[in-house]
Amino acid sequence: MDKPLVSIITPSYNSTKFIPATIESVLAQTYQNWEMLIVDDCSKDESRKVIREYTEKDGRIKLIELTENSGAAVARNTAIKAAKGKYVAFLDSDDLWVPTKLEKQIEFMEINDYAFTYSKYQLMDVDGNKLDRVIDVPRNIDYNGLLSNTIIGCLTAVVNIEKTGPIEMPNIRTRQDFALWLSILKRGIKAHGLQEVLAYYRLVPGSISSNKVKAAKQTWKVYRDVEKLGLLRSVFSFTGYAFNAVKKTYLK
Repeated sequence: MDKPLVSIITPSYNSTKFIPATIESVLAQTYQNWEMLIVDDCSKDESRKVIREYTEKDGRIKLIELTENSGAAVARNTAIKAAKGKYVAFLDSDDLWVPTKLEKQIEFMEINDYAFTYSKYQLMDVDGNKLDRVIDVPRNIDYNGLLSNTIIGCLTAVVNIEKTGPIEMPNIRTRQDFALWLSILKRGIKAHGLQEVLAYYRLVPGSISSNKVKAAKQTWKVYRDVEKLGLLRSVFSFTGYAFNAVKKTYLK
């Protein structure tokens, strides 16, 4: 029986320094039936040149070039629309996968008939050195649980779009992935966590995701502007989010 195609969604912007290692981590996958859709958001460095060199070596790697800088949500949605796979996986241009990531996660989904899964991941510094920090994840989570715990790492998420139906990220500056996971879980789907480190998240100083205050403000914006939650429910969810964010960041 042929293994299902996995479409890997990778937005790129000024990623020359990191994206070679990211692509190499995909090429090293023991699971080979994949396509990697890299959408470059008008990089000002040599990103496109670097990516093209990989597309020439391996036809599974595809470069899509945006004509104007549009942000990560548009880049990811462009790749999602071009995806041909049964499964959609997400990997940003500065993160890495363990070689057995796709093999183990797709098997996990196929055997259990899951629509949406994620895994543990480990932090690394800007130079790629592994840190003694593993982000643990619950065995499963639903819509209400995710509102209070933004625990699903984008670099670990895999979605069976044949089961979930079409997916699209809202065009907001950050937390697009969190909003997408909520939109999937709102359909009555539960996400399931594989209890193993399958990816490495790079801590890049100055990045949007590294700014905790901005992240908190954007989470609140998702509650109010995207999910249209009432004030009391937003406060309740935000309290849970703040507690879990502190626990994830400082209590390990």
